[in-house]
Amino acid sequence: MDIINPAVSDYLLSHCTPADDVLRDLAAETHQALPDSAGMQISHDEGEFLTMLVRLVGARQAVEVGVFTGYSSICIARGLPEDGRLLACDVSEEWTSMAQRYWERAGVAERIDLRIAPALETLRALPHEPAIDFAFIDADKVSYPLYYEELVVRLRPGGLIVLDNVLRAGRVLDSSFQGEADVAMRQMNEIVVGDDRVDSVMLPVRDGVTLARKR
Repeated sequence: MDIINPAVSDYLLSHCTPADDVLRDLAAETHQALPDSAGMQISHDEGEFLTMLVRLVGARQAVEVGVFTGYSSICIARGLPEDGRLLACDVSEEWTSMAQRYWERAGVAERIDLRIAPALETLRALPHEPAIDFAFIDADKVSYPLYYEELVVRLRPGGLIVLDNVLRAGRVLDSSFQGEADVAMRQMNEIVVGDDRVDSVMLPVRDGVTLARKR
């Protein structure tokens, strides 16, 4: 299912704050070096959306689950104040080595704490106090419910969790798709809408984005 018509996509990209040289170069290198995985990189309009959300929330403490080559990390970190911090969770030293080079170029490296380890281990080791202002989940879909639960209990009132790929190219709408990731995302979507700890909205941004705000 085409969630966004290509013509609409082009129009969206031409009507948001344009990418700077750092983001353009990062996108180009990612597609050149990792052509089979480059689809995991968020689009530029979604990156600008993340930056705006971080600023609107007034976030100082942010968490990202799933770094890849660092595009979304830059967008989140740019929304933080100078003394803000982003805890970036990933398991790939190869992909994040590219991310770290571009974090330096973007001038946000000092705001980002990269943890190379299974994200659940990193999240479960965090204090249980509700101190997180903003979180972005864009990693292995099967573990989304687990990531969400570890984050929502640590989210401060008014804090925001953003979940990416919640539409799975429309496969969540069709029960004939029974892949692990599709089943997990259907479960995730039901968990959020039924969670009385948050107010939520699902948006048809790219592959679907859910915003869950802690009450």
